[in-house]
Amino acid sequence: MGHLLVVYLVWSSTYLAIRVAVRPGAGFPPFVLAALRCLLGFPVLLLWARARGLRIWPTAREFRLLAISGVLLWTFGNAFVAVAEQRVDSALAAILIASTPIWVALLESIVDRRFPPAFLLASLVVGFAGTGLVGYPALRGGVRADVLAIVLLLIASLSWGGGSLLQRRRPIRLDAMVSAAYQMLFGGLGVLAISFGLREPWPTPNLSAWLGFAFLLVFGSIIAFTSFLKALHLLPTRLVFTYGYVNPVIATFLGWIILGERISIESLLGAGLVLLGVAGAFRGHGRPRSVRQPPTKPSRGASGT
Repeated sequence: MGHLLVVYLVWSSTYLAIRVAVRPGAGFPPFVLAALRCLLGFPVLLLWARARGLRIWPTAREFRLLAISGVLLWTFGNAFVAVAEQRVDSALAAILIASTPIWVALLESIVDRRFPPAFLLASLVVGFAGTGLVGYPALRGGVRADVLAIVLLLIASLSWGGGSLLQRRRPIRLDAMVSAAYQMLFGGLGVLAISFGLREPWPTPNLSAWLGFAFLLVFGSIIAFTSFLKALHLLPTRLVFTYGYVNPVIATFLGWIILGERISIESLLGAGLVLLGVAGAFRGHGRPRSVRQPPTKPSRGASGT
């Protein structure tokens, strides 16, 4: 549960750190920020794992799984959040990303080839209604950029849920630290390719943007992401994704205290529906299917972060 507590606390604050780093005038293009965050985290984690005596070379099968999950988690998951936070407040981003557990519940039902229970379907409807209500002010105002940001956040939550489910259903024998390193490598390369394709400018971050980036690299990528993978390995999927309940609440509070961000009445009502839908999705999904973990080879330096 210690790993899950790290995810609760740290990932709630990363929305604020991303917003600080990419908001207008901060100096970090969003894809450059996401790419640097991943590509700098990769060698740190791999060297740390090497120093602990862990196996650091994946098999061909592990390479494929790490590449796919890394792109889902980082290229289309985290990087899209950074892009969206150029246009929306950190609290609003956290609220929309709270729909990730709904996607996970739906994807698990598809993978298990069983029709979702009626209670789960009702929860999904409530959750999606909430995301629509959160985005209603932007739709009503006709601001295309804000609407695009909301769409990107929903895509990011789906992609992150899919990558997490793949990690859960196709476990590998590598330690979570090594898995996190390679996922950041593959995800970072994907983000870098997008950055070059879009011809993003060279970063010119100010001091606050550098501080936000440093927090994201050390706490968000290296510490919290490794803890997330460890929790995903040790705990039921639906329990791990309860971070979706906690993150928006803390992120909203931080955005209000530090950045003075405000959310409309419609967004607050939508947030309530999103969280209600998420809670109902987990309750209606029932007991998660047990996942058989492959035997691990003991190595010097016990697992943990």
